Amino acid sequence: MKEALFYELVDQEKGVIKCLLCPKECLIKKDQVGFCRARKNINNKLYSLIYSKISSYGMDPIEKKPLYHFYPGIMVLSLGTIGCNLSCDFCQNWTISQANIKDVSVEELSPEKAVQLALQNNSPAIAYTYSEPLIWYEYVLDTAKLAKKNNLKNILVTNGFINYEPLLKILPFIDALNIDLKSFRNSFYQKYCQGKLSPVLRTIELSKEYCHLEITNLIIPGLNDSEEEIKEMVDWISSLNEEIPLHFSRYFPCYKMNISATPISTLYKAREIAQKKLKYVYLGNIWDEEANATYCGNCKTLLIKRTGYNIINLGLDEDGKCRHCGEKVVHL
Repeated sequence: MKEALFYELVDQEKGVIKCLLCPKECLIKKDQVGFCRARKNINNKLYSLIYSKISSYGMDPIEKKPLYHFYPGIMVLSLGTIGCNLSCDFCQNWTISQANIKDVSVEELSPEKAVQLALQNNSPAIAYTYSEPLIWYEYVLDTAKLAKKNNLKNILVTNGFINYEPLLKILPFIDALNIDLKSFRNSFYQKYCQGKLSPVLRTIELSKEYCHLEITNLIIPGLNDSEEEIKEMVDWISSLNEEIPLHFSRYFPCYKMNISATPISTLYKAREIAQKKLKYVYLGNIWDEEANATYCGNCKTLLIKRTGYNIINLGLDEDGKCRHCGEKVVHL
Protein backbone atom coordinates (compact mmCIF):
# COMPACT_ATOMS: atom_id res chain seq x y z
CA MET A 1 0.00 0.00 0.00
CA LYS A 2 0.99 3.59 -0.51
CA GLU A 3 -0.53 6.73 0.97
CA ALA A 4 -2.80 8.34 -1.56
CA LEU A 5 -2.52 11.81 -2.99
CA PHE A 6 -5.42 14.27 -3.04
CA TYR A 7 -7.56 13.78 0.04
CA GLU A 8 -8.50 15.61 3.22
CA LEU A 9 -9.65 14.62 6.69
CA VAL A 10 -13.05 16.27 7.08
CA ASP A 11 -14.08 14.82 10.47
CA GLN A 12 -11.23 13.75 12.73
CA GLU A 13 -13.49 12.60 15.55
CA LYS A 14 -15.51 10.29 13.31
CA GLY A 15 -12.54 9.53 11.08
CA VAL A 16 -14.11 10.61 7.79
CA ILE A 17 -11.91 11.34 4.77
CA LYS A 18 -12.91 13.08 1.56
CA CYS A 19 -11.12 11.72 -1.50
CA LEU A 20 -10.35 14.51 -3.96
CA LEU A 21 -9.01 12.46 -6.86
CA CYS A 22 -12.17 12.28 -8.94
CA PRO A 23 -15.47 14.19 -9.11
CA LYS A 24 -17.26 11.64 -6.93
CA GLU A 25 -15.28 13.02 -3.95
CA CYS A 26 -16.24 10.03 -1.81
CA LEU A 27 -16.65 10.50 1.93
CA ILE A 28 -14.85 7.46 3.27
CA LYS A 29 -15.30 6.28 6.85
CA LYS A 30 -12.62 4.51 8.83
CA ASP A 31 -11.73 1.08 7.42
CA GLN A 32 -13.96 1.67 4.38
CA VAL A 33 -13.15 2.09 0.69
CA GLY A 34 -14.40 4.57 -1.88
CA PHE A 35 -16.60 3.89 -4.89
CA CYS A 36 -13.62 2.69 -6.94
CA ARG A 37 -12.69 0.14 -4.22
CA ALA A 38 -9.05 1.14 -4.72
CA ARG A 39 -8.58 3.67 -1.90
CA LYS A 40 -9.11 2.91 1.79
CA ASN A 41 -9.30 4.95 4.98
CA ILE A 42 -6.83 3.42 7.43
CA ASN A 43 -6.39 5.30 10.71
CA ASN A 44 -7.49 8.62 9.21
CA LYS A 45 -5.16 8.35 6.23
CA LEU A 46 -6.11 7.38 2.69
CA TYR A 47 -4.14 4.59 1.06
CA SER A 48 -4.06 3.13 -2.42
CA LEU A 49 -4.78 -0.59 -2.26
CA ILE A 50 -3.65 -1.15 -5.85
CA TYR A 51 -0.22 0.48 -5.95
CA SER A 52 2.03 -1.89 -7.97
CA LYS A 53 -0.88 -4.36 -8.33
CA ILE A 54 -1.11 -5.67 -11.90
CA SER A 55 -4.14 -7.63 -13.09
CA SER A 56 -2.91 -7.97 -16.66
CA TYR A 57 -0.02 -6.92 -18.86
CA GLY A 58 1.33 -7.60 -22.31
CA MET A 59 2.74 -6.17 -25.50
CA ASP A 60 -0.06 -4.66 -27.62
CA PRO A 61 -0.19 -2.89 -30.97
CA ILE A 62 -0.70 0.80 -30.30
CA GLU A 63 -3.66 0.65 -32.70
CA LYS A 64 -5.48 -1.48 -30.09
CA LYS A 65 -5.71 1.43 -27.62
CA PRO A 66 -6.88 2.81 -30.12
CA LEU A 67 -4.28 5.37 -31.14
CA TYR A 68 -3.94 5.82 -34.91
CA HIS A 69 -1.93 9.05 -35.05
CA PHE A 70 0.75 8.37 -32.42
CA TYR A 71 3.72 6.27 -33.55
CA PRO A 72 1.59 3.97 -35.76
CA GLY A 73 2.71 0.37 -35.93
CA ILE A 74 4.65 0.20 -32.67
CA MET A 75 4.13 -2.41 -29.95
CA VAL A 76 3.72 -0.99 -26.44
CA LEU A 77 3.93 -2.50 -22.98
CA SER A 78 0.38 -2.32 -21.62
CA LEU A 79 -0.37 -2.49 -17.91
CA GLY A 80 -3.69 -2.74 -16.08
CA THR A 81 -4.88 -2.95 -12.50
CA ILE A 82 -8.42 -3.42 -11.09
CA GLY A 83 -11.25 -1.07 -10.23
CA CYS A 84 -12.91 1.96 -11.78
CA ASN A 85 -14.52 5.21 -10.63
CA LEU A 86 -17.45 4.64 -13.01
CA SER A 87 -19.77 1.66 -13.26
CA CYS A 88 -20.91 1.35 -16.86
CA ASP A 89 -23.69 -1.14 -17.55
CA PHE A 90 -22.00 -2.04 -20.84
CA CYS A 91 -18.39 -2.36 -19.60
CA GLN A 92 -16.29 -4.73 -21.69
CA ASN A 93 -13.67 -5.20 -18.96
CA TRP A 94 -16.10 -5.56 -16.05
CA THR A 95 -14.33 -8.63 -14.63
CA ILE A 96 -11.47 -6.37 -13.55
CA SER A 97 -13.02 -2.89 -13.54
CA GLN A 98 -15.86 -3.85 -11.18
CA ALA A 99 -13.87 -6.28 -9.03
CA ASN A 100 -12.53 -6.08 -5.50
CA ILE A 101 -8.81 -6.58 -5.05
CA LYS A 102 -9.30 -9.67 -2.90
CA ASP A 103 -11.30 -11.34 -5.68
CA VAL A 104 -8.79 -10.97 -8.51
CA SER A 105 -5.40 -12.56 -9.01
CA VAL A 106 -2.78 -9.81 -9.19
CA GLU A 107 0.98 -9.58 -9.49
CA GLU A 108 3.39 -7.06 -7.99
CA LEU A 109 5.24 -4.86 -10.45
CA SER A 110 7.09 -1.87 -9.07
CA PRO A 111 7.58 1.25 -11.21
CA GLU A 112 11.24 0.32 -11.58
CA LYS A 113 10.37 -3.18 -12.81
CA ALA A 114 7.70 -1.82 -15.15
CA VAL A 115 10.22 0.45 -16.84
CA GLN A 116 12.77 -2.37 -16.95
CA LEU A 117 10.16 -4.64 -18.55
CA ALA A 118 9.43 -2.03 -21.23
CA LEU A 119 13.12 -1.63 -22.02
CA GLN A 120 13.68 -5.40 -22.14
CA ASN A 121 10.85 -5.74 -24.65
CA ASN A 122 12.07 -2.82 -26.77
CA SER A 123 8.83 -1.00 -26.10
CA PRO A 124 9.13 2.75 -26.73
CA ALA A 125 6.15 3.44 -24.48
CA ILE A 126 4.09 2.23 -21.53
CA ALA A 127 0.30 2.25 -21.83
CA TYR A 128 -1.83 2.33 -18.68
CA THR A 129 -5.04 0.66 -19.77
CA TYR A 130 -7.52 -2.25 -19.41
CA SER A 131 -9.20 -0.93 -16.23
CA GLU A 132 -9.24 2.77 -15.25
CA PRO A 133 -5.67 4.08 -14.82
CA LEU A 134 -6.68 7.33 -13.11
CA ILE A 135 -7.68 5.49 -9.92
CA TRP A 136 -4.18 3.94 -10.08
CA TYR A 137 -2.96 7.49 -9.84
CA GLU A 138 0.04 7.20 -7.51
CA TYR A 139 1.48 4.22 -9.36
CA VAL A 140 0.93 5.72 -12.81
CA LEU A 141 2.49 9.02 -11.73
CA ASP A 142 5.57 7.34 -10.24
CA THR A 143 6.00 5.02 -13.21
CA ALA A 144 5.44 7.77 -15.76
CA LYS A 145 8.10 9.96 -14.14
CA LEU A 146 10.59 7.10 -14.19
CA ALA A 147 9.65 6.19 -17.76
CA LYS A 148 10.35 9.76 -18.87
CA LYS A 149 13.82 9.57 -17.35
CA ASN A 150 14.42 6.48 -19.50
CA ASN A 151 13.18 8.15 -22.70
CA LEU A 152 9.93 6.18 -22.77
CA LYS A 153 6.55 7.61 -23.73
CA ASN A 154 3.48 7.34 -21.48
CA ILE A 155 -0.02 6.58 -22.74
CA LEU A 156 -3.32 6.77 -20.83
CA VAL A 157 -6.45 4.98 -22.00
CA THR A 158 -9.01 6.52 -19.70
CA ASN A 159 -12.58 7.57 -19.01
CA GLY A 160 -11.30 11.07 -18.23
CA PHE A 161 -13.30 11.26 -14.99
CA ILE A 162 -10.82 13.11 -12.76
CA ASN A 163 -10.63 16.36 -10.83
CA TYR A 164 -8.75 19.37 -12.17
CA GLU A 165 -5.75 19.46 -9.81
CA PRO A 166 -4.80 15.77 -10.11
CA LEU A 167 -5.13 16.00 -13.88
CA LEU A 168 -2.93 19.06 -14.01
CA LYS A 169 -0.26 17.30 -11.94
CA ILE A 170 -0.01 14.20 -14.13
CA LEU A 171 -0.42 15.64 -17.64
CA PRO A 172 3.19 16.89 -17.97
CA PHE A 173 4.31 13.25 -17.84
CA ILE A 174 1.78 11.94 -20.37
CA ASP A 175 2.49 11.85 -24.11
CA ALA A 176 -0.79 10.51 -25.49
CA LEU A 177 -4.32 9.80 -24.34
CA ASN A 178 -7.34 8.05 -25.69
CA ILE A 179 -10.35 9.33 -23.77
CA ASP A 180 -13.58 7.37 -23.81
CA LEU A 181 -16.36 9.91 -24.33
CA LYS A 182 -19.31 7.66 -23.59
CA SER A 183 -22.06 10.08 -24.58
CA PHE A 184 -22.67 13.78 -25.06
CA ARG A 185 -25.58 13.66 -22.60
CA ASN A 186 -25.18 14.04 -18.84
CA SER A 187 -28.32 11.93 -18.36
CA PHE A 188 -26.54 9.00 -20.05
CA TYR A 189 -23.57 9.29 -17.68
CA GLN A 190 -25.88 9.42 -14.67
CA LYS A 191 -28.11 6.51 -15.67
CA TYR A 192 -25.67 4.08 -17.25
CA CYS A 193 -22.25 5.00 -15.79
CA GLN A 194 -22.94 6.56 -12.36
CA GLY A 195 -20.93 9.59 -13.41
CA LYS A 196 -21.13 13.05 -14.96
CA LEU A 197 -20.30 14.44 -18.38
CA SER A 198 -18.79 17.84 -17.54
CA PRO A 199 -15.58 16.57 -15.87
CA VAL A 200 -14.84 14.41 -18.92
CA LEU A 201 -15.25 17.38 -21.24
CA ARG A 202 -12.92 19.39 -19.02
CA THR A 203 -10.33 16.61 -19.19
CA ILE A 204 -10.52 16.62 -22.98
CA GLU A 205 -10.18 20.40 -23.14
CA LEU A 206 -7.15 20.44 -20.85
CA SER A 207 -5.43 17.35 -22.24
CA LYS A 208 -5.30 18.65 -25.80
CA GLU A 209 -3.02 21.45 -24.58
CA TYR A 210 -0.46 19.01 -23.16
CA CYS A 211 -0.25 15.93 -25.34
CA HIS A 212 -1.58 13.94 -28.27
CA LEU A 213 -5.29 13.20 -27.89
CA GLU A 214 -7.70 10.82 -29.54
CA ILE A 215 -11.33 10.18 -28.56
CA THR A 216 -13.42 7.00 -28.62
CA ASN A 217 -17.21 6.92 -28.63
CA LEU A 218 -18.99 3.58 -28.22
CA ILE A 219 -22.31 3.86 -30.05
CA ILE A 220 -25.17 1.99 -28.34
CA PRO A 221 -28.48 1.62 -30.20
CA GLY A 222 -31.26 3.77 -28.79
CA LEU A 223 -29.10 5.28 -26.05
CA ASN A 224 -26.48 7.56 -27.61
CA ASP A 225 -26.90 7.04 -31.34
CA SER A 226 -29.19 9.89 -32.37
CA GLU A 227 -27.96 12.05 -35.22
CA GLU A 228 -28.64 15.11 -33.09
CA GLU A 229 -26.37 13.95 -30.27
CA ILE A 230 -23.61 12.84 -32.62
CA LYS A 231 -23.70 16.17 -34.41
CA GLU A 232 -23.50 18.10 -31.12
CA MET A 233 -20.54 16.00 -29.99
CA VAL A 234 -18.73 16.42 -33.31
CA ASP A 235 -19.39 20.17 -33.33
CA TRP A 236 -17.89 20.45 -29.85
CA ILE A 237 -14.81 18.37 -30.69
CA SER A 238 -14.20 20.32 -33.90
CA SER A 239 -14.43 23.58 -31.96
CA LEU A 240 -11.41 22.39 -29.97
CA ASN A 241 -9.43 21.09 -32.94
CA GLU A 242 -10.66 19.56 -36.18
CA GLU A 243 -7.57 17.32 -36.25
CA ILE A 244 -8.49 15.35 -33.10
CA PRO A 245 -9.01 11.75 -34.30
CA LEU A 246 -12.43 10.32 -33.38
CA HIS A 247 -13.09 6.58 -33.17
CA PHE A 248 -16.71 5.41 -33.33
CA SER A 249 -16.81 1.90 -31.89
CA ARG A 250 -19.44 -0.78 -32.38
CA TYR A 251 -21.20 -1.93 -29.21
CA PHE A 252 -21.86 -5.60 -28.47
CA PRO A 253 -23.98 -6.88 -25.54
CA CYS A 254 -21.87 -7.07 -22.40
CA TYR A 255 -22.06 -7.06 -18.60
CA LYS A 256 -25.53 -5.76 -17.57
CA MET A 257 -26.67 -4.62 -21.01
CA ASN A 258 -28.32 -6.93 -23.54
CA ILE A 259 -29.36 -4.45 -26.22
CA SER A 260 -28.60 -5.84 -29.69
CA ALA A 261 -25.28 -4.94 -31.31
CA THR A 262 -25.00 -1.63 -33.12
CA PRO A 263 -26.15 -1.83 -36.75
CA ILE A 264 -23.27 -1.22 -39.14
CA SER A 265 -25.38 1.41 -40.90
CA THR A 266 -25.48 3.47 -37.68
CA LEU A 267 -21.69 3.61 -37.60
CA TYR A 268 -21.46 4.69 -41.22
CA LYS A 269 -24.02 7.43 -40.61
CA ALA A 270 -22.07 8.67 -37.58
CA ARG A 271 -18.90 8.71 -39.66
CA GLU A 272 -20.65 10.66 -42.42
CA ILE A 273 -21.79 13.28 -39.90
CA ALA A 274 -18.37 13.53 -38.26
CA GLN A 275 -16.40 13.83 -41.48
CA LYS A 276 -18.16 17.12 -42.22
CA LYS A 277 -16.28 18.71 -39.30
CA LEU A 278 -13.36 16.42 -38.41
CA LYS A 279 -10.38 15.39 -40.54
CA TYR A 280 -9.84 11.94 -39.04
CA VAL A 281 -12.78 9.64 -38.25
CA TYR A 282 -12.53 5.87 -37.78
CA LEU A 283 -14.85 2.93 -37.14
CA GLY A 284 -13.87 0.30 -34.57
CA ASN A 285 -15.07 -3.23 -33.78
CA ILE A 286 -15.93 -3.78 -37.45
CA TRP A 287 -13.91 -5.22 -40.33
CA ASP A 288 -13.59 -2.43 -42.85
CA GLU A 289 -10.12 -1.50 -44.07
CA GLU A 290 -11.31 1.72 -45.69
CA ALA A 291 -12.97 2.90 -42.46
CA ASN A 292 -9.72 2.28 -40.56
CA ALA A 293 -7.30 3.71 -43.11
CA THR A 294 -5.68 7.10 -42.58
CA TYR A 295 -6.06 9.64 -45.37
CA CYS A 296 -4.31 12.99 -45.44
CA GLY A 297 -6.56 15.58 -43.86
CA ASN A 298 -5.50 18.07 -46.52
CA CYS A 299 -5.12 16.33 -49.89
CA LYS A 300 -6.97 13.06 -49.04
CA THR A 301 -4.08 10.83 -50.18
CA LEU A 302 -4.16 7.33 -48.65
CA LEU A 303 -1.32 7.31 -46.12
CA ILE A 304 -1.80 4.28 -43.85
CA LYS A 305 -3.61 1.06 -44.71
CA ARG A 306 -4.71 -1.07 -41.75
CA THR A 307 -5.63 -4.73 -41.80
CA GLY A 308 -6.65 -5.55 -38.26
CA TYR A 309 -3.78 -4.20 -36.17
CA ASN A 310 -1.25 -4.49 -39.00
CA ILE A 311 -0.35 -1.31 -40.85
CA ILE A 312 1.23 -0.46 -44.18
CA ASN A 313 2.76 3.00 -44.53
CA LEU A 314 1.91 4.16 -48.03
CA GLY A 315 2.55 7.88 -47.88
CA LEU A 316 4.06 9.19 -44.64
CA ASP A 317 7.58 10.54 -44.42
CA GLU A 318 9.87 10.05 -41.41
CA ASP A 319 8.42 13.16 -39.73
CA GLY A 320 4.81 11.95 -39.95
CA LYS A 321 3.98 14.26 -42.86
CA CYS A 322 2.13 13.48 -46.07
CA ARG A 323 4.69 12.92 -48.83
CA HIS A 324 2.27 14.40 -51.35
CA CYS A 325 1.43 17.76 -49.76
CA GLY A 326 3.54 18.04 -46.59
CA GLU A 327 0.58 18.06 -44.15
CA LYS A 328 1.51 16.91 -40.62
CA VAL A 329 -0.70 13.88 -39.96
CA VAL A 330 0.76 11.66 -37.23
CA HIS A 331 2.95 12.17 -34.18
CA LEU A 332 6.38 10.54 -34.56
